[in-house]
Amino acid sequence: MAQIDLEVFRERVRGMDFERGTPEQVAFWREEVADARANLVIEDMTPTDDDDALFAIMLDEGVPPSLMASIILGLYTPGMHSVAG
Repeated sequence: MAQIDLEVFRERVRGMDFERGTPEQVAFWREEVADARANLVIEDMTPTDDDDALFAIMLDEGVPPSLMASIILGLYTPGMHSVAG
């Protein structure tokens, strides 16, 4: 898998136009992401440190979980100014 420039990713997410979550929502989403991660570990699909960093950045920036997958897919879409190298 390609390496992600996490600082470029953070700046791109920060510059995106979407409705960010409230601090209360983000706290709830952090719990949900932690539960999902624990389930992946149980299934022997432990996320990498980069995976954990991507989700941490998105939560820091208030990205709703419903947008996370499309943002990640955008990293790897040709012509979308990928941050993957």
